[in-house]
Amino acid sequence: MKGDFAGGIKKIKERNCLPAVCGRVCPQESQCESKCVLVKKGGEIAIGRLERFLADWEAAQGKIDLPEKPEPTGKKVAVVGSGPAGITVAGDLILLGHEVTIFEALHKAGGVLTYGIPEFRLPKSIVAREVEYVKMLGVKVVTNFVIGKTRSVDELLKEFDAVFIGTGAGLPWFMNIPGENLNGVYSANEYLTRMNLMQGYQFPLSKTPVKRHRRVGVIGGGNVAMDSARTALRRGAEEVRIIYRRSHAELPARKEESENAEEEGVIFNMLTLPIRYIGNENGWLKAIECLKMELGEPDASGRRRPVEVPDSNFIIELDAAVVAIGNSPNPLVPSTTPGLETKKNGTLIADPETGKTTKDRVWAGGDIVTGAATVILAMGAGRKAARSIHEFLSQ
Repeated sequence: MKGDFAGGIKKIKERNCLPAVCGRVCPQESQCESKCVLVKKGGEIAIGRLERFLADWEAAQGKIDLPEKPEPTGKKVAVVGSGPAGITVAGDLILLGHEVTIFEALHKAGGVLTYGIPEFRLPKSIVAREVEYVKMLGVKVVTNFVIGKTRSVDELLKEFDAVFIGTGAGLPWFMNIPGENLNGVYSANEYLTRMNLMQGYQFPLSKTPVKRHRRVGVIGGGNVAMDSARTALRRGAEEVRIIYRRSHAELPARKEESENAEEEGVIFNMLTLPIRYIGNENGWLKAIECLKMELGEPDASGRRRPVEVPDSNFIIELDAAVVAIGNSPNPLVPSTTPGLETKKNGTLIADPETGKTTKDRVWAGGDIVTGAATVILAMGAGRKAARSIHEFLSQ
């Protein structure tokens, strides 16, 4: 029925417990809108915008309709990590009658939604609203609780019938080039966490300082790189550059994100490879040495491989560099959990259809299994795992 906003949000929440988030940060243009049946008929639906509007409309009414819950099953599930995968699996299992507790290492729930995505793209009030929704369903959320330190997975298994691990991919990669230990060289993970979760932007009112840099270079071309660059501009930088070894055509960032960065004044140094950070006498970054690149034949990713141009070295003056070239899972949980096997890259081995790991009664999903990916893929993994866990608990 036209104008039935209440019916619309109810229908969306049958499949998506985080519509306000997905409507803002997911690549809808490739993951859902391009696959809509109407595209074949010459029409298109802005699915992401619809999700965002309906979720915001519901919040503006000041009343959230909660679905009916079944009788309690008496089964208990522990969820490690409160990111998109953890929230989804918790929300699904609580509606199947199981008792669910989320354990979060940081002092605020939300995972990468809270510490990794900037306020201007995903307001923290919206993340808090979505977390509050699963709490209203009956999910318990315990913060400041580090699984692998405070308690182990094996200890959780003594109290809970099943455990889901959704700790994401929070271990940053670096390029291993000279000068990476200079002051002013950040991982994107650290830079965005300081800004988003620890209010570094409010220093000295906050306890987490982030120096106001004048010239910032962001190494990488993905969405995290765009977030870091746009954050640096908002922090007051006079000049912010994206330094990327391929061309515009190969940028992994969403087109919308790179366009927004350019509109805001970010400079794009394409076909550029950093090879050395240069510091001053006080140990602070003052410049970065780079090489010019050209594109060769396609590599395994299908993108044309960047090739160094001999003797093309040049210097870019910077007082901060943010390295945004990817992340791996934090090894804390796997290293403290006997029987939980990983691949060479540190991701957990888990069945892609069920989330079952190599350890009995333990499931996993999201970036800790796939490596750094999207919010909606993590949520999809959480949904599959919830079905599998429910099947197991119903036996």
